[in-house]
Amino acid sequence: MTYLLVLAGCLLGTLPLELFLRVGVYRQWRRLLLTLVPVAAVFVTWDVLAVRAHHWRFDADQVLAPRVLGLPLEELAFFVVIPLCSVLGYEAVRRKRP
Repeated sequence: MTYLLVLAGCLLGTLPLELFLRVGVYRQWRRLLLTLVPVAAVFVTWDVLAVRAHHWRFDADQVLAPRVLGLPLEELAFFVVIPLCSVLGYEAVRRKRP
């Protein structure tokens, strides 16, 4: 659960950027998807190949049981949450510093 809590903390930590600075990232959902999908696709592919080649693995005691393509749900969420938080941070800086 720690992995999920860290991801939730990242989302909660960047939520004020959307709410109070009104960066508009969530309003521009098509643009956001065009940013997140290619990034997630590349890194999910990389992770899947690395796990299948036994370069690394996920300890079953440390992650949730459900898996997609051999990856725990937390790992898949990571490839959406972290880039999303990055976009929110970038847009907040752009908004405050023209």
